[in-house]
Amino acid sequence: MIRAGSAQADITPPLGTHLAGHGAGIRRPGRKVLDPLHARAVAIESNGRRLAVLSLEVMCVTEDHTRAIRAAAKELGFEPEAVMVHAIQNHSAPSVGCMMLDPDFPFPTDPETEYVTGSNETYSRQAVLGAIAALKAAVRKMRPADFACGRGMLSGQAFNRRGVGMDGSIHMPWFYNAKQFPLGPVHLRYIEGPDDPEVGVIAFRSGDLALQAVLLNFSCHPVNLFATRQDVISADWPGAWAAELAKLYPGQCPFTVLNGCCGNLNPWPPMTANFKPDHRRMGRNLADMAGKVMARMKYAPAEKLDWRMRLVPLPYREIPEARRKAVDRLLKRHPRPVWNKDRSAVDTEWFLAASTRSIDFCRKRMPKFLYEVQVFRVGDAFIVALPGEPFVEGQLAIKTQSPLPYVQVAHMCSHYVGYLPTVEGALRGGHEANGHCTYWAKLAPESLDLVVRNVKEMMRELA
Repeated sequence: MIRAGSAQADITPPLGTHLAGHGAGIRRPGRKVLDPLHARAVAIESNGRRLAVLSLEVMCVTEDHTRAIRAAAKELGFEPEAVMVHAIQNHSAPSVGCMMLDPDFPFPTDPETEYVTGSNETYSRQAVLGAIAALKAAVRKMRPADFACGRGMLSGQAFNRRGVGMDGSIHMPWFYNAKQFPLGPVHLRYIEGPDDPEVGVIAFRSGDLALQAVLLNFSCHPVNLFATRQDVISADWPGAWAAELAKLYPGQCPFTVLNGCCGNLNPWPPMTANFKPDHRRMGRNLADMAGKVMARMKYAPAEKLDWRMRLVPLPYREIPEARRKAVDRLLKRHPRPVWNKDRSAVDTEWFLAASTRSIDFCRKRMPKFLYEVQVFRVGDAFIVALPGEPFVEGQLAIKTQSPLPYVQVAHMCSHYVGYLPTVEGALRGGHEANGHCTYWAKLAPESLDLVVRNVKEMMRELA
């Protein structure tokens, strides 16, 4: 029989901590805590083998910090390959590790300027310690448990954010005012791709009917507050979802949210006038659906617990010669950062050039990018851990071709990667595959297809 337990730890940063996710070398200190941030952990055991799922309500987690968490987990009886470390990609939180520039890029960091790299080392240590504390508590709380899976479909929460313009170029649609645009976003022809309306639930319940652990899954950029209130600390819709379910199930276990492949999904409808993003409304809607799913799930004993990990070599995109020469000229002229007067931002062109050059440092360290894929099997469900920001099309391909009926995919796991667009999306460009060839857009167009192919092979092995 499976044993399961879950726990959480508060990892809310101190006020003034840099909030990551802006992407342009601009300092963004958190001025107010709207709601707390948590590290949540689920520990599962069967026949002496242990598996862990950790979800951090932060922007990103990098490889060095994942290693630290896995090293602590190993002392608790977990193999490193059986420990998933997931960041929900919350844009109203710090990053855990350097994500905007390659760690080998010669940037002169100090506590006042490290925000340019997207990192805050003091906070990163706080978050890692919180994740380890949550996992230790989850292990202590493990009890024999029955297992159940469920899924519901909920539209109107996440929307494809890739608008195809009149000339075929890509624009990211924003919410708009009907008075300003009475005919809607007429600069667009159509929206490029799909979304994923699935609300997934995996739950473990002990013999006294107490919930031991619950994994929730939905796919959308957590940017409700990033779009409207740049200086607040919040867990956005994932935190609101977990909090709403805690109200519906008082005194039960923490609810752990896994955010799926949302590299091209935002939480506002691109064709709806006067829409106002609201993370709490979104959390209530998701909680309502998850509650309906949980009320219908049938619990049963389960024994199956297994996992696979692979490092998939991915090619880098080719940097056009004109772009490379422009970067060389700028960085030769300004090898050090070009700051504004109060050092609250670096020059945008310098930052973009440093971002492009970061790809060369990454390529020197890894001639092909070694992309970590994890697939866990628990009963009749797969849990898939993918680094970076894959487009939702990859997730849909994984789900529709899964040999098991339930699949939860988590993106932004293990180490920093950047976007994985579709081949068509990469050729069209846009923020996720831009002409500046930034560090967050460094992988070749075929990368997503290679990842999906490997995930499907691993699922077949586990099935």
